[in-house]
Amino acid sequence: MGILDPYKGFGVTFSTMFKKPTTEQYPEYKKETAPRFHGRHQLNRHPDGLEKCVGCELCAWACPADAIYVEGADNTDEERYSPGERYGSVYQINYLRCILCGLCIEACPTRALTMSNDYELADDSRADLIFTKEQLLAPLREGMESPPHPMRLGESETDYYTRDPDAPLPWQVGSTPGGGAPAGDTQAEAESVIARRVAGEHSRADEVPAHGAGSEQPR
Repeated sequence: MGILDPYKGFGVTFSTMFKKPTTEQYPEYKKETAPRFHGRHQLNRHPDGLEKCVGCELCAWACPADAIYVEGADNTDEERYSPGERYGSVYQINYLRCILCGLCIEACPTRALTMSNDYELADDSRADLIFTKEQLLAPLREGMESPPHPMRLGESETDYYTRDPDAPLPWQVGSTPGGGAPAGDTQAEAESVIARRVAGEHSRADEVPAHGAGSEQPR
């Protein structure tokens, strides 16, 4: 060790002493997070409201902190929660253990699990930091129907993953999920969107949620 090394080390300390401290006015003013920030998890839905989670438990296996617990169950014709044979009947994430690494969302084969920009997870109760499926599920959006209900986007699970993302949803050109008649100009609007895309005039305003994209937040 050289004779000047201690002075070099203290130089960092002394230079910091004269800098103006940074005070964050939280929670009155909250900074925006990066678009792909790893925050609270979200269980996404298909555009008809069915859950994307198939209860495969791959996320639980990938979690290095053993923070995820999943129980799968079988769908039936009378009670269908997802397009596949199975769905996640129990889904829990223990945020006392979770390190927000994102390995779980990389392991998910159906993109059922994503991470939102919500980082306010502090609590004074250990039990309240174990989030259940009901807390993690994405809210129902326009056109979605709360499961259980039959498949609306096709006759099989394959139809959900092979459908054209740019195609209008069935109830936007046909009937609504509840069986009612669509709005008078819904079909004309859908045809107009397709025509603009064919002509290369596609815009973000024309986008129709596909594969649950409308229920996902940036992670």
